[in-house]
Amino acid sequence: MKRTLIIGLMLLVCVSAAFAAGASQPQQAAGEKRPAVINLWTHEDPNRQKMEEQFAKDYMAANPHLTINYSVYPSTTIQDVITPAYAARNAPSIWNMELQKAYPLFMQGLCAPIPVTELGYRNEQALIDTYLPNMLDPVIDKDGNLFGQRGKIYGLPLEMNSWCMYLNKKIFRDAGLDPDRDYPKTWEEVMSTSERIARRNGNIITRRGFDFRYGDYLISWVPMVEQLGGAVLSADGREAIVGEAAWVKVLDYMKQWGPQGKNLGSSTMTRARSQFDNDQNEIAMHLSGLYQNARMRTANPAFYNSDDWKIIPYPVFQGGKHISNTYYFQYYMVNSQIPQNEQIEAWKFVHYMLSHGDMYLENVNLIVPTKAVMEGQAFKNQKFSSVFVDDLKYANVVFHTAYSWRINELIGNAIISVMTTNVTAQQAYQTLKREAQAVVNENR
Repeated sequence: MKRTLIIGLMLLVCVSAAFAAGASQPQQAAGEKRPAVINLWTHEDPNRQKMEEQFAKDYMAANPHLTINYSVYPSTTIQDVITPAYAARNAPSIWNMELQKAYPLFMQGLCAPIPVTELGYRNEQALIDTYLPNMLDPVIDKDGNLFGQRGKIYGLPLEMNSWCMYLNKKIFRDAGLDPDRDYPKTWEEVMSTSERIARRNGNIITRRGFDFRYGDYLISWVPMVEQLGGAVLSADGREAIVGEAAWVKVLDYMKQWGPQGKNLGSSTMTRARSQFDNDQNEIAMHLSGLYQNARMRTANPAFYNSDDWKIIPYPVFQGGKHISNTYYFQYYMVNSQIPQNEQIEAWKFVHYMLSHGDMYLENVNLIVPTKAVMEGQAFKNQKFSSVFVDDLKYANVVFHTAYSWRINELIGNAIISVMTTNVTAQQAYQTLKREAQAVVNENR
């Protein structure tokens, strides 16, 4: 289920065109075209929205038979609108979600394969070859066992992400720490450093050292378990929540972290990355992807352009395996319920948007993981991009199955229970193991 990304290949492969010649300019084929409406639903990102809405305007101007409607939803709830829309046969033409959220819909056959020849490629392999290794693997029907469409591709990555740790140098210095020497390398040091940085007014935390990305547990929290030898699922796909000692240790870490323990953070507090960007002495460290650079640049350009912050690698437990934060994707998918001519039009528009990989990188700090983008100068010029590249050498792809989002919710329940109630780590593990195993059994 997981594959280690071989980042070393980035420096070995030759730079190639990411898309067919002329893809960056909207093209209108000769002959009369059937009118079509394309509805695109995506998660909110003001910087990307502005750029993609302009893409839509330009594309409609060159293709007047098309109407493109662009809609945004909160990233935390977009799955709650797309899933029922499919049930009502009213889902959008184009949509994207994080891989672990999208996979249940993908596995139901609700995504249309890419008509590669319509996009100017000789075959599927020609499209695959424009990307870094493994980037399209999660959405390929490799042997035809999924949908009987051997080799067909069902998504194109809007972004590939992994998360590293952002650090505010000023807060470190205020706490008597050297940000270049004393930054945490292990999860044990994350806790001890946060204890030193934290400030409180009674039991109310007024300054955090670090806090987690609550909600995205498969992405940012499961690697902590993997570092200690645990896993979400056994290699044969039969056993859930493998490695009791690892799960109990990390759940106990969260119990110590929360209000029932050292009171260093909580899921009820303001999102760590938002407070970090504000630079109001509220939090010293948080986890996010390279895209956070663009959000910081928009929210607080003075802070972004200063030397008061840096990015450090994902911490590793003492004695644990060197495993970094998982890498995950936001694939653009096309609805298989819409007419075939609309599927083709939708994929052409997706292809046109993603042909502007450097614009996504420079304007929004999103990584469209083509060889051309990843080996280009624009990527090398991004602040601290080398930290992300180095961490990716030790990263696994996010856990993704037909039931991955349900597993994410169960893990979240276990974490919140130890942080906010008297439930012990052992009790939370036992409940998680039982409920996750039931989900696995239902889907075998």
